[in-house]
Amino acid sequence: MTTGELSQWHASDPDNYLPPGLAAPRPWQDGLDTPYWEAIERNSLVVQYCDSCDAHQWGPEWICHRCHKFDLEYVEVEPKGRIYSWERIWHPVHPALQASCPYMVVLVELPGADNVRMVGNLLGDPLRPITIGEEVEAVFEHHKDVDPPYTLVQWKRVGD
Repeated sequence: MTTGELSQWHASDPDNYLPPGLAAPRPWQDGLDTPYWEAIERNSLVVQYCDSCDAHQWGPEWICHRCHKFDLEYVEVEPKGRIYSWERIWHPVHPALQASCPYMVVLVELPGADNVRMVGNLLGDPLRPITIGEEVEAVFEHHKDVDPPYTLVQWKRVGD
């Protein structure tokens, strides 16, 4: 697939970056991450916050990573960050991604939340160069035509 064909494929469905056929993500049965999934469905990004030591954290845990207390709640954070690290994926990890490669996965640092880091796909041309520290913003990708429906957080460069 040429760069032009790849860019056209990624742009062919502006609502869904990844192709159909992947397993749908689900909240854990223990309910720990349910507030996260409910928030992104409303186009809101949340992380855990510890009232005891005034620290944000991600991924979800029952206890604070820093002070080990059980004083956590989910708080809304600005859905903007900067690229901390990245990987261009050339070899699919699932058969449904066979025609999607390459695609970009980024580790995004959230300055407004104690620099916690989240992983997601970077939208746009997967062959475009990436700069560490580049500013990105969350894109909420809603999958409403599946049962049950779900939402994913993807990332795009600020200004794209």
